[in-house]
Amino acid sequence: MTEFADLAYPDVESLSEDERPTVLLLPLGATEPHGPHAPLRTDTLISLGICGRAAGRLENDPDVRALVLPPLAYGVTRYGAAFPGAVSIEEATLRALVVEICGSLAAQGFGRIVLVNSHLEPEHVQTLRTAVEELGRAVRLFDVTRRQTAAQLTDEFRSGSGHAGSYETSLVLADEPSLVHRERMEGLESKMIDMPAAIAAGQKDFTAMGMDRAYCGSPAEATPEEGERTFEILTTLLVDLVREVATC
Repeated sequence: MTEFADLAYPDVESLSEDERPTVLLLPLGATEPHGPHAPLRTDTLISLGICGRAAGRLENDPDVRALVLPPLAYGVTRYGAAFPGAVSIEEATLRALVVEICGSLAAQGFGRIVLVNSHLEPEHVQTLRTAVEELGRAVRLFDVTRRQTAAQLTDEFRSGSGHAGSYETSLVLADEPSLVHRERMEGLESKMIDMPAAIAAGQKDFTAMGMDRAYCGSPAEATPEEGERTFEILTTLLVDLVREVATC
């Protein structure tokens, strides 16, 4: 069993009797438009996919156990506000949620936590970094925007054109293919827009960046095989971080 919320309370209590340290994984995402083809919960699905694979890989590990917490599916999501389905919370709200969730768990003896985030709006990521700094060394952020991590991901991701493109759509196809509208996906032209550069230039919404259908990159090139390859890389990186946190 790898889902924290599937346990009954005596099972949670018994975790403290195990010699293996327990590291909890908190999947973080958003509810926002991901093109006309991919679900609003794309980011959350990706985080859940990484967490589930990492926890499964460590299920019988003699040195550490990882359990997946229920996801936090709302984030700072302003860039897609022009499109239906974008649900945003304020930075202070996100910080309070993360800090209070982690604090509640730490008070029960579960202070080793990894935040696994797949929503990359800069204000959202910075808020999570601030929360982690406040929470202390035993709480870490699995941050794919860090240069060392990004270097291991796809060309499209590194180009900055990964919103609902081949990178993200492939990950959804690997886990929840029924949620991708294939006929829409296959008809979408490639739009290579460097989102970080556009944001640095002061463009703060998808339409200003030229993302008139709430995507960039090349969604028509997405495949479940690419998604599985990317999940394998992300899972390995997360497992390495979990092992590091287990020693805190």
